[in-house]
Amino acid sequence: MSVIANLCKHQQFKQTLAEYRENLYRIAYSWCHNPALADDLVQDTLAKALKNSAQLRDQKTIKAWLYRILSNCWRDHFRRSRDTVDIDDVVLVEGETPDVQHDRQQIINRVRKAISYLPMGQRQVITLVDLEGCSYIEVAQILDVPIGTVMSRLSRARRALKERLLEAELHGDSKVRQLRTAG
Repeated sequence: MSVIANLCKHQQFKQTLAEYRENLYRIAYSWCHNPALADDLVQDTLAKALKNSAQLRDQKTIKAWLYRILSNCWRDHFRRSRDTVDIDDVVLVEGETPDVQHDRQQIINRVRKAISYLPMGQRQVITLVDLEGCSYIEVAQILDVPIGTVMSRLSRARRALKERLLEAELHGDSKVRQLRTAG
């Protein structure tokens, strides 16, 4: 590719990024409720997008790509700015008993174990949709599969997960039954 063509392509990419700036800011602000931090997150996002523009394979997915970069910048912000708390200031009052917490953790462990038995494609889809709250379109873009594939994998994953959990309950997992009837 000629130098002029590269320059034109780069200018066009910068223009596209500028068009998404307001959307990125809106999302960043809704996450942090701090105008200065939101602006910093958007700046970091755009800088990383410019630096890594070669990683964008399809211009149609630029929105999801930019939002993913923004999400990573937000996560990095938390890693850098972890607040420390003086242990003397911590009030150690828990609303739930250790038994309830233990039972809940057992259920979480059972669900995680059941998910681990799913095939990788189903596991990816169910965690992105049901645990991370991604839309079907976003999952299709992230996994680079058709939306119909996302829907069918999700349906099969939910069915398999339900069957495995019901089977575990039938084989003596009384804690699951107790919490289900209590909730």
